[in-house]
Amino acid sequence: MAVIGYLHSLQSLGAVDGPGLRYVVFLQGCPSRCIYCHNPDTWDFSGGTPYKPAAVVEKILRYRSYLKNGGVTVTGGEPLSQPEFVAELFRLLQAEGIHTALDTSGVCAPDTTRQVLQYTNLVLADVKFCTADAYRRYCGIDFSQVVQFLTLVREMGIPMWARHVVVPGLNDTPEDIRSLAAFLAAYPNTEKVELLPFRKLCLEKYRQLSIPFPLENTPEASDAEMTRLAEYLPPSLR
Repeated sequence: MAVIGYLHSLQSLGAVDGPGLRYVVFLQGCPSRCIYCHNPDTWDFSGGTPYKPAAVVEKILRYRSYLKNGGVTVTGGEPLSQPEFVAELFRLLQAEGIHTALDTSGVCAPDTTRQVLQYTNLVLADVKFCTADAYRRYCGIDFSQVVQFLTLVREMGIPMWARHVVVPGLNDTPEDIRSLAAFLAAYPNTEKVELLPFRKLCLEKYRQLSIPFPLENTPEASDAEMTRLAEYLPPSLR
């Protein structure tokens, strides 16, 4: 039976989703409900446009000359909610010599995740918090799943970039950043940490979907604050 993936959208040339210029594949469907989510339009698993992996590869190869120092990143939604599709897409891309990156929160079924990771060159791990309570409260995620995923990535020796959204009043203290660094110390395959500033560009999406945005009245993180907080990361991870 042919593998089918359900895609939210495609971005031909992205510059912030891994090394170099990248073709970005956004998958539909996400089990998490992160308090600062910028893509509520990807939540619904019943949406999306069906694609076969080979059809997506065909589109990507049109941009091969631009991707020689970059590659392809699959994000979402939550890409590990469609592991068979991502595994086959990455397998085909690696056969073409194209670098693959997986942007994920790590919410997955371990028995199907390994098949994706065996064709993954880089994991962009969205490490949102460092405690089970915070994950449960602000994301509706079981933290143990995240830890299990990160452990598998470490065991398989896959390079990892950790991404962490900084929200004023929620996780923006020096202690928060030190805790993040301490947590990631258990994963020596972490090559760097990207601190991402909380933004509210998603407000119009929430309004169109008639979904309240929990952080509508929260101020955005300033560039100066992000620079200051980055100083609390080990130099090797900046």
